Amino acid sequence: MDDNYRQLGDLLQAVEQELHRLECWESRAPDPQALTSSQPFAIDRLNFTQWLQFIFLPKLTELVEAGSALPQSCSTAPMAEEYFKTRQIEAQALINHLAAIDRLINDS
Repeated sequence: MDDNYRQLGDLLQAVEQELHRLECWESRAPDPQALTSSQPFAIDRLNFTQWLQFIFLPKLTELVEAGSALPQSCSTAPMAEEYFKTRQIEAQALINHLAAIDRLINDS
């Protein structure tokens, strides 16, 4: 496994840990239909942290574990900044991890 995949795997684990720390990790998955949204970030069916937990993290983890091609671009940090702007949650560490993922994918 090359260094980019190792780094990405570490960052994905850091995002999961931060979601737990922020108490944004859900113990139950949403309705399977919610996971089939075609909207960016599944905005019509999931909130941002649900999208991270149930779509983003599993898909990227699967790519990393398989050594498959990564997306051509990634832009999750700006969405996280927007999402947390109106909430009373200090999420800068999570945003920083997502920004690192964005850079890693965009620079690959």
